[in-house]
Amino acid sequence: MKLLVLNGPNLNMTGRREPEIYGTRSLDEIIARLSEVAEGLGVSITHLQTNHEGVLIDELQAAPLSFDGVMLNAGALTHYSYALRDAIACCPIPVGEVHMSDILSREPFRAVDVIEDVCAFRVMGLGEASYETGLRMMKDRLEE
Repeated sequence: MKLLVLNGPNLNMTGRREPEIYGTRSLDEIIARLSEVAEGLGVSITHLQTNHEGVLIDELQAAPLSFDGVMLNAGALTHYSYALRDAIACCPIPVGEVHMSDILSREPFRAVDVIEDVCAFRVMGLGEASYETGLRMMKDRLEE
């Protein structure tokens, strides 16, 4: 089983940006831990972080050629990117939405989630454990 883990804008700042919300571990550390968990589950993951919406769209469009599913933390694009929403909607493999913070309990604009209804599931509010929970949910979904 092969999964693509995509992280959007500003997630490269994890560990330095608002540590009271996102924690003190870097995204590289979080992904390294996720890779260990994935290996133990027999899952191979490939990770990409980008600050560019078009790169995320390109990766989603190409993902079905190489991957069984996608885990996406779209960052702020979650709240307003209809282009990203459309890319998820036409992706023939499941895309799971992951957020470290609880987007519903933060600023009012973050409660708007334009991608939720086209994603296979949404995990949020568990800190870095959101990624591991999402990984397990995706694995379960693909094994159904």
